[in-house]
Amino acid sequence: MEEIGRVSGLWRYPASSLGGEQVGILDIGASGAEGDRLFGLVEAPTDEIARPDGDRKWHKVPHIKTRLSPDGLLEIATPESSWLSAPGVESDEAVSDYLGFAVSIRPFDRKYASDAYAGPLTAERYRKAPVHLLTTASMARLKALHPQGDPDARRFRPNIVVDMPEVDGSFPETEWIGRRLAVGDLELTISEPCRRCGFTIIAQDGFDNDPNILRNLVRHNAHNMGVYCTVDRPARVSLGAPMRFL
Repeated sequence: MEEIGRVSGLWRYPASSLGGEQVGILDIGASGAEGDRLFGLVEAPTDEIARPDGDRKWHKVPHIKTRLSPDGLLEIATPESSWLSAPGVESDEAVSDYLGFAVSIRPFDRKYASDAYAGPLTAERYRKAPVHLLTTASMARLKALHPQGDPDARRFRPNIVVDMPEVDGSFPETEWIGRRLAVGDLELTISEPCRRCGFTIIAQDGFDNDPNILRNLVRHNAHNMGVYCTVDRPARVSLGAPMRFL
């Protein structure tokens, strides 16, 4: 069928709530993107998992960068540190110093960490669906509603960003619930809209704290931005891959 857009961004988030890693190729299986959401950040004394959307003490967390090494192991960097292997004592100290209180990076499963890691695990806070997809048309619609704002994709933490023409007065993918898509060789079913939280308003590198981002989504798109998808046919996706309806 007719092409409706092309992939312009691919993201994975090795550690929940921390900054994501933009990649040129992303392997997506039935359970989601490879390397996505393998670790969590917790307050060390209480084991409370980071919640930037709900508690101001966590608002600096998205400024912490993450990436996976060629061996698939987590590396992090705060604005005050170089890249460090994680989880481990040195990385925990760096993040604790940056945030101003004791925290620890912990895997959701021991297989995600190096063989040398013998520390505790933590539980995933939530995982709504395997894949989160967002279009530039929706970002353009939000910009039209809030011209002073910056609807940067990092506010919304998608796995796949698709560049497509604007649709006047519409957040188009929110209207595609139940439809099937092909993104290159990947086949998806759009399962539900992505209901947004306070994370969307938090400042990151290059843009400021902005409550009107979320206010406009509440007013004009029932709190939603982007869509969640289930995976019908796993595949490797590359930048520039075409998207079409099935």
